[in-house]
Amino acid sequence: MDAPFLILTVLAATVINVAVLCSGGITSSFVRNVEKSEDMPLDSDVFKVPPGYNAPQQVHITQGDHVGKAVIVSWVTVDEPGSNNVLYWDEKTNHKKHAKGTVTKYKFYNYTSGFIHHCTIKKLKYDTKYYYEVGIGQTARKFWFITPPEVGPDVPYTFGLIGDLGQTYDSNRTLTHYEWNPIKGQTVLFVGDLSYADNYPNHDNVRWDTWGRFVERSVAYQPWIWTTGNHELDFAPEIGETKPFKPFTHRYRTPYKASHSTAPFWYSIKRASAYIIVLSSYSAYGKYTPQYQWLEEELPKVNRSETPWLIVLLHSPWYNSYNYHYMEGESMRVMYEPWFVKHKVDIVFSGHVHAYERSERVSNIAYNIVNGKCSPVNDQSAPVYITIGDGGNIEGLANSMTEPQPKYSAYREASFGHATLEIKNRTHAYYSWHRNQDGYAVQADSMWFFNRFWHQIDDSTTSARS
Repeated sequence: MDAPFLILTVLAATVINVAVLCSGGITSSFVRNVEKSEDMPLDSDVFKVPPGYNAPQQVHITQGDHVGKAVIVSWVTVDEPGSNNVLYWDEKTNHKKHAKGTVTKYKFYNYTSGFIHHCTIKKLKYDTKYYYEVGIGQTARKFWFITPPEVGPDVPYTFGLIGDLGQTYDSNRTLTHYEWNPIKGQTVLFVGDLSYADNYPNHDNVRWDTWGRFVERSVAYQPWIWTTGNHELDFAPEIGETKPFKPFTHRYRTPYKASHSTAPFWYSIKRASAYIIVLSSYSAYGKYTPQYQWLEEELPKVNRSETPWLIVLLHSPWYNSYNYHYMEGESMRVMYEPWFVKHKVDIVFSGHVHAYERSERVSNIAYNIVNGKCSPVNDQSAPVYITIGDGGNIEGLANSMTEPQPKYSAYREASFGHATLEIKNRTHAYYSWHRNQDGYAVQADSMWFFNRFWHQIDDSTTSARS
C-alpha cells in the first residue's frame, strides 16, 4: 500500500459516524433500528388533561406581529368558554395587565371541538421575561415566555428546527432531545405536519387535541413559527369536509396580516437578526396567485443591513435525493428559485421527507426549454437546502435513497432528530443536527454558515473535504 493511499484511508476512517463518501457528499452509514413508529396511546402521560374545572389545555404561543413585540396566546377550554382574557406581567414588576381575546369552535364530520381561544398581547418590551395566566376566574394556569432582543444586524439568537413531528414514541424522543439539547433553542421554526390526525379514520380530530397537549410543555414557553404541510390540509370530501386547513386555521394563528399577506399560510416575521419567510407548498403559488404576488413584493423589502439572515420555511423540499416525495417540490422550485438566488437567501428549511438531508449551495435556474441546461450547479448566491422532516411521526422513516448520491447533496441520513441554528452576528451562524439515538450534546452533522450578503465566501462542506 503506497503512502498517499494509506493517508486517504486513515482520513476516511476518521469521518464522524463512519460516513460513506460518494460522488456527492456523505451518505451516513449510521443504521437506525427499523421498527415501526407507533402513536402513543390516548392514556399516555404526555396527553394528560390538566386537573380542575374547565382548565385551559393545549396552550401555545407564536409571534404576534412583524418585529417580535407581540405574542399570540392560544388555548382550549372544554366545559364552557370561560374567560377570553390573558393576565400578563413583566417578571421585574407586579403590575399586571389584561389582554382580551376571542373564542371560536368548529365541527369536523362527527367531531366538535372545545372552545378555542386566541389572544394577542401587544406592546411588549424586547428581551424581557413575561409571565402569563389563562383560565382566569376558574382554573388558572401560569406560564412564561421571553421576548426576543430588538431587531438588529449583529443580534445573536438561536432557533430550533423541527418538522413532521406527529405523536409517536419517536416524536416524544425528538421533543425531549430538543428540550435537553445544551444548545438552547429560543424559538422553534416548525416546517409543517403537526398532529397527523388525518392518518386516523375520518381524520379523527381527537388527535389534534392530544397533539396540542403533548407539545404544550415546549410551545407554551417559547414561540413555534408555523408552516403548513400536507397533513394540515384535512381535505376529505368523502366525509363532506371540503374546506382545506379547517382544523389548523381554527386552532393555530399566524401574524400574516402584519406582513400584508392575505392568508395565514404565507407570511414573514423579523426576529433578532433574522428575516423569516414562510411559504405554503399546498396553496396556489403560480404566477398571478396571491402567494406569488406577495412573495414578489416581499423579497425586495428585506433590509440585510437590519436583518442579515434571510431564511425561508416551506414544507415540500426542492432538493431531495430520497425516493420519497421525489420531485414533488419541483414546480414551486421552478417558480421561485431565481428569486431566492437573486435575493441571496441564506437557508431554506423544509420537511415532508421523513429523514435528514443538507445540500451544498446550488441552483438550477439556467434552463429555458431549448438550451438543455437542466442540471444543478454550484452557486454561492444560492441557499443551502435542509430537509428536517425527521420528527418521528407514525408514517416512519424514509430510508430509500437515490443512487448515486447527487453532487449537490452534502449529507443525508435516515434517522429521526432535530436541529439548531445559532446566529452569532451578521456574518456567521453555526448549524447542527442531532439524531435521537445520540447523547443530548452530540452533533451528527454541523457546519458554519457564512452570510450570503455580508460574507459571501464558499462555505461548502464537500469542497472542504476535497
